[in-house]
Amino acid sequence: MARSRTQDTEVCGVSAAVAVVHGKWKTLLLWLLESGPHRPGELRRRIPEISEKVLTQALREMESDGLVHREVHDVTPPKTVYSLTGEGRELSVALAPLSDWGHRRLDRLARERAAS
Repeated sequence: MARSRTQDTEVCGVSAAVAVVHGKWKTLLLWLLESGPHRPGELRRRIPEISEKVLTQALREMESDGLVHREVHDVTPPKTVYSLTGEGRELSVALAPLSDWGHRRLDRLARERAAS
């Protein structure tokens, strides 16, 4: 999905929301950051499949979209911490019903597999 849709005022609201979380890792990063601020290394340990480059790119896009706040502490070595902004928390709340639906669907699929 085009990054331009994250700010296009002439697009469906659902498309604008999906454009912000589009990608393999953004919803997982949003979910992890719900629990509080995290350093990039902590996020990498929680998602071992993500490369450092992709993690950095996703966090920068989320920062650009106003979902996460990046705080750099002036220490040696440099310490960077990411946290959700108010808009990121609002999106997380908005996605909660979709998450609930997804869990119900997965439960139903598991029951159907077990029954067959």
